Amino acid sequence: MIEPDLEIPVSRQCKLIGLSRASYYYKPGPDAEEEYNRQLMRLIDEQYTKTPFYGSRNMTTCLKRQGYKVNRKRIKRLMGEMGLEAVYPKPNLSKGKKEHKKYPYLLRDVEITRRDQVWSTDITYIRLKQGFIYLVAVIDWYSRYVLSWEISPPLDKDFCMKALNRALDLGKPEIFNTDQGVQFTSLEFTGRLEDAGIQISMDGRGRALDNVFVERLWRSVKYEEVYLKDYQDVRIAKDGLLSYFQFYNVERPHQSLGNETPSEVYYKEISNTKTKAGYTIH
Repeated sequence: MIEPDLEIPVSRQCKLIGLSRASYYYKPGPDAEEEYNRQLMRLIDEQYTKTPFYGSRNMTTCLKRQGYKVNRKRIKRLMGEMGLEAVYPKPNLSKGKKEHKKYPYLLRDVEITRRDQVWSTDITYIRLKQGFIYLVAVIDWYSRYVLSWEISPPLDKDFCMKALNRALDLGKPEIFNTDQGVQFTSLEFTGRLEDAGIQISMDGRGRALDNVFVERLWRSVKYEEVYLKDYQDVRIAKDGLLSYFQFYNVERPHQSLGNETPSEVYYKEISNTKTKAGYTIH
């Protein structure tokens, strides 16, 4: 290593160990630090999608094993910025406010047999080349059909309300399920559902299957679209997601749907003689 107090000039020491003088005198600035954090957040996003039960401790260990110089404090801060918590198995993108009303989880042991029986929503982190945005979607549980989606740089309730209103333009569920994030417990969001005569269900803390279909959607979106495209900016991300959700709804068959697409199942005439079995959430 370079020792500036030695009699040998720094330039000579650099030459002996094959290090340029520019590299020796370089001090990482704010831009370099920001770029390193973005790189870490990309890695965290990929690892969390694979292992959503990882908290900051396991995530730090995982990154260290890959050769990254990180500490738990930094990783915990970045995961907080991304909206990821050590709650199995999903990100809790924001904590609900104490004054906001919480609703019980209504779907345990409920058999899902028809479209518009249960809708649910959630938010996930979408990385960009220089930053990130948030994505919210509303999905029909029976068909897996994505009824609406929106993106937003800030994590607020406005884009969630847009997605909700667009979904309600298509129909109305009997039950609407969310997590306990502040966007979904807000009076504006819950009031919109109550005014429409929709029962509200909210995930229990740490429940692995309470919003399982949205979790599966996020995994598909990231592995089949986001990680492959590596969006440069918000406009490209919006165009990419628009194309992907069209593909997901109309072209992508699901084995669990008898190899039909979500669109085919959602818009199919549902009669009393339908023989396809439903499924129950336990």
